[in-house]
Amino acid sequence: MKEPKFIVIEGLDGSGKGTQIALLEKFLVDKGFNVCLTCEPTKYATGGLIRDALGGITKRTPHELAALFLADRISHCENPADGIKALLNRGVTVICDRYYFSSLAYQGMDIGLDWLLPAHINCPAIIKPDLCVFLDVPTSECDRRISAGRSSREIYENKETIERVRKSYFEVFERLSGTHRIKIIDAARPPLDVAKDVAEAVSELFEGVN
Repeated sequence: MKEPKFIVIEGLDGSGKGTQIALLEKFLVDKGFNVCLTCEPTKYATGGLIRDALGGITKRTPHELAALFLADRISHCENPADGIKALLNRGVTVICDRYYFSSLAYQGMDIGLDWLLPAHINCPAIIKPDLCVFLDVPTSECDRRISAGRSSREIYENKETIERVRKSYFEVFERLSGTHRIKIIDAARPPLDVAKDVAEAVSELFEGVN
């Protein structure tokens, strides 16, 4: 049995995460891996509260939203039925659409990283991913893709905020340098070209996978 890994795909809104996750899943399944796709916010009760806040339905302070993401992430890791740890223990490689890198980048803009980063990194319930792939796309292109593909936007999906988030991501990656495996990929190219680079980054986690 191939050793399972926990892989996170991150990127700005409109960066093409959904497309690349689907292509990565196919790549790994074709190589004989048992794969499960998951995402954050989750399907759990905390995830529903977060989606209401992101959609502007329920007002939340930045600290409230950060705390909800933290609680949701703990549930995501710990759920005995379909949590990340349970899946890995069953030999399933997990691909997650967003993880704590998103919280650090998005909520970190408003509340800073002084308590937010240690709350995640030092929490024994929250598992560290084997790899984070960041799909880097210029702000203007993300804005264009969002406008072309959606009839409404969430609270972070405006051009000015997207630019701030991109800068925040890179600040987070600098803080985590040396402790996390992070691969930044130019995702403003044709999807199959991007997918090739993603597959190469993931293949480095496994011996004999090309």
